[in-house]
Amino acid sequence: MKKAYKSLILASCLLALVVVSLGAYTRLSNAGLGCPDWPGCYGFLTVPNETHELSVVEQNFPDAQVEPAKAWIEMIHRYFASFLGLLIVILCIIASKHRFNKQSDTQSLPFKHSVILLALVLLQGMLGMWTVTLNLQPFVVMGHLLGGFTILSLLVLLYLRTKARSTPANFAMHNGSFFMATFALGVLVIQIALGGWVAANYAAPHCSGLPICSNIELFSIESVFHLPIGQSNYEFGVLPFETRLSIHFLHRIWALVTALTIFWVSWKLYNKEQSEQIRGAIKLVCLVLVTQLLLGALIVHFQFPLLLTLFHNIMAAMLLLTMVRLCFLLTNRQGVAI
Repeated sequence: MKKAYKSLILASCLLALVVVSLGAYTRLSNAGLGCPDWPGCYGFLTVPNETHELSVVEQNFPDAQVEPAKAWIEMIHRYFASFLGLLIVILCIIASKHRFNKQSDTQSLPFKHSVILLALVLLQGMLGMWTVTLNLQPFVVMGHLLGGFTILSLLVLLYLRTKARSTPANFAMHNGSFFMATFALGVLVIQIALGGWVAANYAAPHCSGLPICSNIELFSIESVFHLPIGQSNYEFGVLPFETRLSIHFLHRIWALVTALTIFWVSWKLYNKEQSEQIRGAIKLVCLVLVTQLLLGALIVHFQFPLLLTLFHNIMAAMLLLTMVRLCFLLTNRQGVAI
């Protein structure tokens, strides 16, 4: 049972990465309102294309125009997300079953972890609905993005816990290594949130040029706090140019802070830790970070091409996962079989 459980978690991790990638592609291809209702598409389980279906759409959505390409992008994302939700429900049921029977390995399945994942999936479903019904309100869009990243991270952490050959050590005895790593992780989470805020406000193209924006004289901290509220539709953004430029440039500034923090923490940990597995995890974090920085520069240089920007989103998720793995290894000195 435990082997099948671990395989199911691994499948869920891979599917969650696909869902996060599809969500990023949906945002970047401006397909977030490809279906103006939820959970279906114009009242159907698939994108309407038959004559009688289009007649129903015309009656129920008189101001809408069906764009099949965008609608299918949105629906495929929903299909995959729904399947991921089903897998997490199954994981929770299995953990619950083991918790309340008397098998010897009952404690080997993290019950509370599974329940938290289930609660997050339900919240993520609500955020997905509000993303559409509130017409891409940026706070909701950013929350939906962070929810996806959180679910992915918790699934990977669940996989690491089930693969562990020992229980977590008392990390307080390890000279602050865990706290240094979690501090760097917190800085990274802020950077991911800022990236989500850039995407939610369509602010990426408003800061061209390297290393600073070509219109940097328009930057102001006060402008960052110009919030997108009170609109009926937020598609393509509602904030003024200087606000979006400021949001993007703040993301770049914090990217520098994040990079310096992670490199500094990595250097300190690499010199302190003797475990080859932990040192390998540190090297992987740095490799992914360098890749992410190069991608960011290339995106601006080539004027924000969709595929590079999508890869930038995926690498942000990978950087987060490598940091989560490093933090886990620092609490589990005997390692995990991965």
